[in-house]
Amino acid sequence: YKEVHVCDRAPAGFASCLAIVRKKIGIHTNAATLLPDGLSPKDLQRAYKLPSTSAGKGQIVAIVDSYDNPNAEKDLAVYRATFGLPPCTTANRCFKKVDQDGGKKYPQTDANWAGEISLDLDMVSAVAPNSHILLVEANTADLSDLGRSVNTAVRLGATEISNSYGSPETASDAISMAHYYNHPGVVITASSGDSGYGVQLPAAYNTVIAVGGTTLNSTPGARGWTESAWGGSGSGCSRYVSKPKWQAHGQCSHRAVVDVSAVADPDTGVAVYDSYQSYDGNWAVYGGTSASSPIIAGVYALAGKAAKLSASYLYSHTANLNDVTNGNNGTCKPIYLCTSGKGYDGPTGLGTPNGVGAF
Repeated sequence: YKEVHVCDRAPAGFASCLAIVRKKIGIHTNAATLLPDGLSPKDLQRAYKLPSTSAGKGQIVAIVDSYDNPNAEKDLAVYRATFGLPPCTTANRCFKKVDQDGGKKYPQTDANWAGEISLDLDMVSAVAPNSHILLVEANTADLSDLGRSVNTAVRLGATEISNSYGSPETASDAISMAHYYNHPGVVITASSGDSGYGVQLPAAYNTVIAVGGTTLNSTPGARGWTESAWGGSGSGCSRYVSKPKWQAHGQCSHRAVVDVSAVADPDTGVAVYDSYQSYDGNWAVYGGTSASSPIIAGVYALAGKAAKLSASYLYSHTANLNDVTNGNNGTCKPIYLCTSGKGYDGPTGLGTPNGVGAF
């Protein structure tokens, strides 16, 4: 395998996507199953006890990314057919792709962001195959373009919006960009980052569900899976965003990141199909909190309660989450912001889905 960090770090005001690829050179399938390497939709559904086959109808999950993936719909069809998921196409009105203003003047192409788009579309499909998918492509990775894309997703009826990108936290962006991510009645998820301990926007906004990452392995036992904090998962205490009422952790005077988590470690990553200028073949194993954000958006779609709740709901329903108690993403004080333990911690938040009761 070789590792490819799909997007470089971006300067303040611009976002980098948060996908990591593990590429297998030569053979791209698991000989035992004849399916691509990486976690499959069934794996994710079993690990998180999700009612994916029956729930999610009537929901519109939006994916906001930068630049254009011209093969997005075609590649989505390959992924869904490979894993036996129902078709999601423009023709059957399940899939829709628009530019940042809702039209068809798509931005320039970008191979790195194309991989990000494929990952996001595949993860929503894996978790919530009965939901509709709206892809909104921002003109650039400038936070203002991405923010306009979020507004467009809301205007076009999205019930959940996933944002798999992040930008260094600055005082000016914390104020000037916050309005783009404040849409009561729409659940907005955001990746926490792939560089370990540290805070990024938009995940730090207190109107957003900040999503961290775990290492997920199958194992004997009651659940059949074990999870620990992934070392790349972003976390910490915001310097600029106020503390929301639903976070009672006294050692962080501002907004603490993250809220909830899902698999993100590329060593235990997910299968993704991306044919646009891809590396060494079209199937790959992907990770990063770019994977966990659309997974959680899909879980919210399965629950179908987006119009009635906010992030505070998670904090009052922790019994419906898998508490992750091992692993860390760096060193820090107070230690809970970078080291997993019982109850809330920075890298994994309140835990990972155990059904949809917390969502």
